[in-house]
Amino acid sequence: MNISHQKIDDINANIIVELTPEDYNPTVDKAIKDQAKKAKLPGFRPGLVPTGHIRRTFGKSILFDEVNRIINDKISEYIGEQKLEVLGQPLPKEEADVTYNWDFKDTFKFNYEIGLAPEFDVPFTAETEFIEYDIKADDATLQERIKNLRRSYGKMTNPEVSEEGDVLYAALKQDKEEGIEKTTSIRTDIIEDAKIKKSLVGLKKEDTVKIDVKKAFKVADLARILDVTEEEAENLDVTKFELTVQNINRLEESDLNQEFFDKLFPAGEVTTEEQFNAKVTEEVENLFKQNSAQKLRNDMYTFGMDKADTKFPETFLKKWLKATNPNLSEQEIEEGFADFISNLKWTIIENRVVTANNLEVKYDEVVNLAKERIYAQIKMYNMNEEPTDEQLGQFALQLLSDREQANRLFEEVKALKVFDKLKSTVKIKSKKIDYDKFEKLDK
Repeated sequence: MNISHQKIDDINANIIVELTPEDYNPTVDKAIKDQAKKAKLPGFRPGLVPTGHIRRTFGKSILFDEVNRIINDKISEYIGEQKLEVLGQPLPKEEADVTYNWDFKDTFKFNYEIGLAPEFDVPFTAETEFIEYDIKADDATLQERIKNLRRSYGKMTNPEVSEEGDVLYAALKQDKEEGIEKTTSIRTDIIEDAKIKKSLVGLKKEDTVKIDVKKAFKVADLARILDVTEEEAENLDVTKFELTVQNINRLEESDLNQEFFDKLFPAGEVTTEEQFNAKVTEEVENLFKQNSAQKLRNDMYTFGMDKADTKFPETFLKKWLKATNPNLSEQEIEEGFADFISNLKWTIIENRVVTANNLEVKYDEVVNLAKERIYAQIKMYNMNEEPTDEQLGQFALQLLSDREQANRLFEEVKALKVFDKLKSTVKIKSKKIDYDKFEKLDK
């Protein structure tokens, strides 16, 4: 067997594989014998089908499968041995003037296109500088969080007159004959238009107002309220609706008392409003650490994309995308190609950091990340619930039994390791900032 590659340019190459009968016949003979032992054919006892019959009946298909398997295995080995940084997978080139008899005597010669990762240095050095923000909770953010917590454990009332933030149970009727009629709950806090929101304050049961629903709601919210598709909501021919109040629902905030504190935290851990405020501040600022880390990752990503200015084998990659996703149209490939190249560029940077620093993703690390994600989800719905490590472990194993979820978490662990390595490589300056100002960054 001969296998070699020829560079077309820095990012495109061909792999040529030549296979003689001596290379493939021993493997084909073994496959035919194995098939004979397993075959169940009329006129033969199970496991006693003559190999000659298998060769005559199925020989060409077995030969085809084995040749392809040998070639794929050898190409993978060759790429590893030659340390070729290949993008996608090799694609066979069509040879219009080459035909084979598939009679176990052919010498096969196959040509494959490959795309090569471009050469560039990972653009992160000890001289590269980034800012890591230490985000502080401003009063407005804290008060909003406290309000949401109090409402989460509050009680529902039915006042006579509506106020801002109430939920109206109301009948909506489109302003045309045989128009849409729907009785539904409407959260006034999601209304986009300030005038419309104000018009729903001070209403009583049976009061009626007319509103323009396209101005009042986002398309997704309007589709849910009217129980139609988003396309139907987007294309309403008449957007004026009559709204008739049938009931007013208000979620009253819970009192700041011991019963409320014990619903949120272990019993007796928080006994005063000051301690409660301190706990909420700690919780909010811990969440802000995630925002800060994400901002730093985004800044590193943007920096890497800008500095690693290089060319990719675009013609090959588009051909490979089409070959591996036959249902994609040419237009869809073109529309998503810029994002595909950006992701590919960052993946190359990540992989080079992993290789240069011998980073390794261990199974226990993936399990621990799964447990962290599950714990955060549980606490989101019940701050007072403390799952045991054994429970988290069971949930994590269930999650990782899904291959897609397992791959996603593996890639996330790898990304975190690369991020930590880059942080230790570059200069990081810490800067305190209020959350409201942090939100305005990059806008």
